[in-house]
Amino acid sequence: MPKISNVYQDKNNGKWYFVASLGYDEKGKRVQHWERGFSTQREAKRAYDEYMNNYSRTSIKKNSTMAFKEFYETYFKPDYKLSVSDRTFENRVSSMDYHFSFFFNKKLKDISPPMIKKWQNNLSEKYSSSYIRNIHGLLQKSLDLAKTLGLIQKNSAKTVGNVKKIKKKVDFWTKDEFEKFISTFNTDDYYEHFAFMTIWLLFMTGLRFGEAQALEWDSDIDLNEKTLSVSKSMYYKNTKEFYITEPKTKASNRLIALDDDTIEFLIKWKKRQLDVFPSKYVLSYNGLPTNKSSTFHIIEQHSNLANVHKIKTHALRHSHASLLISLGENALVIRDRLGHEDIQTTLGTYDHLYPNMNREVAKRLSNTIHVKFNGRLDRKRASNQYLKRNSKES
Repeated sequence: MPKISNVYQDKNNGKWYFVASLGYDEKGKRVQHWERGFSTQREAKRAYDEYMNNYSRTSIKKNSTMAFKEFYETYFKPDYKLSVSDRTFENRVSSMDYHFSFFFNKKLKDISPPMIKKWQNNLSEKYSSSYIRNIHGLLQKSLDLAKTLGLIQKNSAKTVGNVKKIKKKVDFWTKDEFEKFISTFNTDDYYEHFAFMTIWLLFMTGLRFGEAQALEWDSDIDLNEKTLSVSKSMYYKNTKEFYITEPKTKASNRLIALDDDTIEFLIKWKKRQLDVFPSKYVLSYNGLPTNKSSTFHIIEQHSNLANVHKIKTHALRHSHASLLISLGENALVIRDRLGHEDIQTTLGTYDHLYPNMNREVAKRLSNTIHVKFNGRLDRKRASNQYLKRNSKES
């Protein structure tokens, strides 16, 4: 006899029964409904379907008394933490705590589309569309879980939909801006030497910051072959909690060829680091890997000295891509150097930097093909039928 979900046979008396899973109550206890005594499997299945149809119309009253805050802390946060990397969770949990507090004093069943739309509108007054899209996506994910657990019937965040995606131009330094910035360092000072090396390496390689944090002299830098190997990243919470992680994507595993200037600077920095404070990490001035706050302060201080606009650390990666584009490198080379998963990511991020390159292509095409008409070729003359017909009519 084929097995039917939620329908079982009592081995003691041979009768059939069904078990309906109805989610969880406000205390997190599983809610189930049992009915026994059916003579056949088919009867039990029919009774189960009828019960679930009736229940679906009233379940919101029975199972949605849980407050959103309790659901968020008890179910969604632990579930989300298990589904993403530690770095992703740490980066997002504070934002979720802050923005989801809008719903903390509401019951799950009371979170309606108008309420979510009001929340979206409030966010739009302060934050970019990309940031709001990320936060809304997390809220929608949380309500998906609530629906799966039987605590709500529909996901109001999905009903409202996300805000419109507005493409934002990436920020970067031009070659001239970087030259002004990098000239403000006094490398006679040990910390300034470290700061110079950090910014230079990020600008000249396009590394993600976590990839740069994880770089080790022995395994990742080959000064003879002039290469830098990217095979890992770093999760960095504080000076006592940091560890190596997998790279962002498979494409992140790559070998970057280094220019002669970068090799010369690395050789000098390695010697200086060994003399003052030896470390296995390339970007370290105290034995520990560097952190983003250090880079933030370096950029803030020296951008003021150089009188160039301040950028975020990640914009050094964009600056490297911009430099490559200005040098005429094609998108495939840039994709591989930056470790993008596909060419669409590269083109989608930096397409606005290519118009001038299109004009350069047109210039290079000029006078490339030389045309010399030969009027002596013996061939049947071709004529345009429309012109031929009009000629006869006239």
